[in-house]
Amino acid sequence: MADLEIDTGKPQLDEKIAEWLKWDKNEVTRAEVEQMVQRRDVNQLEEIMAHRMVFGTAGLRGRMGAGCALMNDLVIIQTSQGFSKYLTAVNPQARAKGIVIGHDSRHNSHRFARLAAAAFLNNGIPVYLLGKIVPTPFVPFTILQYGAAAGVMVTASHNPKEDNGYKVYWENGAQIIPPHDSGIQKSIEENLSPWEDAWNVEKALADPKLSDPLDDISNKYFSKLGSSMLDKEKNQASPLTFTLTAMHGVSHDYMVEAFKVCGFKPFVPVKEQMVPDPEFPTVKFPNPEEGKSALDLSFKTANENGSSVILANDPDADRLAVAEKLPSGQWKVFTGNEEGALLGWWAWQRSRQLSPDIPPSNCYMIASTVSSKILRAIASKEGFHFVETLTGFKWMGNKAHDLIQEGKTVLFAFEEAIGFMNGSEVLDKDGVSAAIRLAEMATVLKADHNMTLFDKLQDIYKTYGYHVSNNSYYICHDQKIINKMFERIRNFSGPNTYPEAACDGKFSVASVRDLTTGHDSSQPDNRAILPVSASSQMVTFLFSNGCVLTLRTSGTEPKIKYYSEMCAKPEQHDWAALEAELAELVEGVVQEMMEPQKNSLIARVD
Repeated sequence: MADLEIDTGKPQLDEKIAEWLKWDKNEVTRAEVEQMVQRRDVNQLEEIMAHRMVFGTAGLRGRMGAGCALMNDLVIIQTSQGFSKYLTAVNPQARAKGIVIGHDSRHNSHRFARLAAAAFLNNGIPVYLLGKIVPTPFVPFTILQYGAAAGVMVTASHNPKEDNGYKVYWENGAQIIPPHDSGIQKSIEENLSPWEDAWNVEKALADPKLSDPLDDISNKYFSKLGSSMLDKEKNQASPLTFTLTAMHGVSHDYMVEAFKVCGFKPFVPVKEQMVPDPEFPTVKFPNPEEGKSALDLSFKTANENGSSVILANDPDADRLAVAEKLPSGQWKVFTGNEEGALLGWWAWQRSRQLSPDIPPSNCYMIASTVSSKILRAIASKEGFHFVETLTGFKWMGNKAHDLIQEGKTVLFAFEEAIGFMNGSEVLDKDGVSAAIRLAEMATVLKADHNMTLFDKLQDIYKTYGYHVSNNSYYICHDQKIINKMFERIRNFSGPNTYPEAACDGKFSVASVRDLTTGHDSSQPDNRAILPVSASSQMVTFLFSNGCVLTLRTSGTEPKIKYYSEMCAKPEQHDWAALEAELAELVEGVVQEMMEPQKNSLIARVD
């Protein structure tokens, strides 16, 4: 529409629209913008054009559609151009080392990955393009195997079907952390105009600097996974039948191979969710963390096939949910913290069998600050080290890399959002290796001790102390309401004052740490030790009864999350009283600090 008149009454907006229509060669997204202009839909045009999508949790993630605030071809091109320029500026070896690019099975992921490849090739950077859908952990694994300068995974993980994302890794195999995120963002804004051949995917695919290493990488990944098993014969004779769901994502074929190379009998697939489908037709949210509602078909399949353990990957296979059938016939869905306790304990047991010569003092486990402190309790008794980081595997992966560079052995890392890193072959969460570790542990427990996973979890608590968590979230799409809520918490009874108690004074606050502002009342100088980020909200309360409770916003979803935990000593046996006390405290914090009714927050529904 060469004669399309752009007149929103806002000259800067008109300029951005004209620029977009000049650059965007995707007929679908161009038509979206042209139709908005014809309708004079100024509000919608402002929403998609006024502000660019910015780097959040190690990259971009958001709804697909036209405009610089959404995920689309042009944004992918601009992002890749900016990232490629930044990469060659800070790492001159990038044009020799190359970059790894992978993608999941979502709408547009295949095309986004190839447009990204074209941008890096146009800047002289070789591309290892994993040719078909892969689990997200294959990208950081490939970076370390090939010594690449960086990596990109096109995925929105477990987000709704309307979303997609652009996840970025550095040469250490971990997700990027500051200052790379702001550096890349600045470089994107300096390289918005599409380069020559930016849209020429066919030329990029014929470039001799592009290669597809997937066969080699798959062989390497599964070889390492298979050789890590304690006893393949025991796996083959497992008394358990496992059910697995790929949640309409990428994991099915990869998990088939994983079970095969690790010696297990084939699992029972949830057939309705086995084939990749970007529409995710059988689930409201393709997120196995969303409790029982996402696992209904898994329960049905397992019940019909005499299976007692369910393994559920999210769509990009970097996370793992687990459920076990109890003697009562009910299904127990383990929380991420409970899985972390089990897999952490198992990581320690494996290390003592496989590497008894490595002293405990050289071994490390890592968890995010909002995850259970159960690893700390195990470490205290067994003699290894426990390290806490900020929320997110970008922090844990980079910390693991630093420890490895110091000659330390990193056994395990986890976050409560069902993310687990077993060993150091992948410095990110990996749902494939986590599923195999879980299957191996469940097999050994059943075959050697006639124990279930739930039995072992109780045993862990009796040995190291009961750890009870109470975590959930509220949905809020209005950033102004979120900001107002947190500002009220920071000025609760006057300027720069935080709540001093909950439940009308019943539970007193011992200290407050605010990683948005950098305040930490537990430190002599009131300054936080962990890194501070003004772009996200995160406040942690330590109560006098020992409860730790954190309120934070999500980096990838419109959620206000709360995390809480009470940690008992092994000699404390009244677990029910501990759970009741935590539930009362959490309810008090939610009502008094979050004010869900007043702020029109939407409660989580399983």
